[in-house]
Amino acid sequence: MTDAPTSAARRPGEPALTALGLGAPALSPEDASPHSFPGGGSWRTEIPSCEGPEALAVVLKESSRLDVPIHRISQGSGVWMLTDSEITEMVEATAERDIELCLFTGPRGTWDTGASVRTDSGGAGLRARGHDAVAGSVEDAIRATELGVKCLLVADEGVLWTLHRARTAGIIPADTTLKVSALVGPVNPASYAVYERLGADSLNVPSDLTLAHLTEIRRVSGAPLDMYIEAPDDLGGYIRMYEVAELIRRGAPVYLKFGLAKAPGIYPWGNHLRDITLNTAKERVRRGRLALDLLARHGADGGMAPLGSRLPGQLNRFPTEG
Repeated sequence: MTDAPTSAARRPGEPALTALGLGAPALSPEDASPHSFPGGGSWRTEIPSCEGPEALAVVLKESSRLDVPIHRISQGSGVWMLTDSEITEMVEATAERDIELCLFTGPRGTWDTGASVRTDSGGAGLRARGHDAVAGSVEDAIRATELGVKCLLVADEGVLWTLHRARTAGIIPADTTLKVSALVGPVNPASYAVYERLGADSLNVPSDLTLAHLTEIRRVSGAPLDMYIEAPDDLGGYIRMYEVAELIRRGAPVYLKFGLAKAPGIYPWGNHLRDITLNTAKERVRRGRLALDLLARHGADGGMAPLGSRLPGQLNRFPTEG
């Protein structure tokens, strides 16, 4: 991944501020990411928190209506919260549009009996506690991939390494992609590089990382980065709409995730949360349209990776044997 992404044609408010003597310093070419997706393009899109077939249908319908291109759709409640028929329906619907479907794996943090995650310190966070939690994650991964799912979300380093070893051993398909959740996302270049070597194909970083932090990451790793342009409240509620062009310039290759602040939590999803799940799914697509319109107004909407592309390219890994 060596193709450099295109730079933004202009920054928000730049002509007016320059006329008033308040122009910003020139952008440094040294801050731009030298990486891109294989096959070209510096950014892809993702609609998160799509919790079942009905929500998926809403997302697909709204994306067609608003002309929002989608590379990936992800789910947060988990594989075990869906029946086989529901997973199959989602796999078939996304395959028709050549969209990657990503489902969450296994018990994690608040999904088990551990209490420390509810303390002020957060305990061990949302990781998999004990052998059984890792086993549940592996069970989910095997079940999902057998049903045709090609991307798995993980929130634990051990689960990530185990699933990476499983795909190199042929236990799950070799082209399965592994996505690190925002629940455990790395916050510095050293940890980012470690996750890449453990098998991550894309890594969700917290949305409060600065532009300088992204440049630091890109100096050590070309692994695709996932970032909420608008983060859910339980992940900080950060809104970075006006920074999208610069996030792409510094963070490429990057998945632009269109989350939603000021919305109730829906995990674990069920029919008792149907209305809010469908309404928020629809609004996430509209948020995507707003971000894409902003990119277009700034002349920075070029460089999108081809629709249907999903693989991360050649990445650095720890050896799985020896």
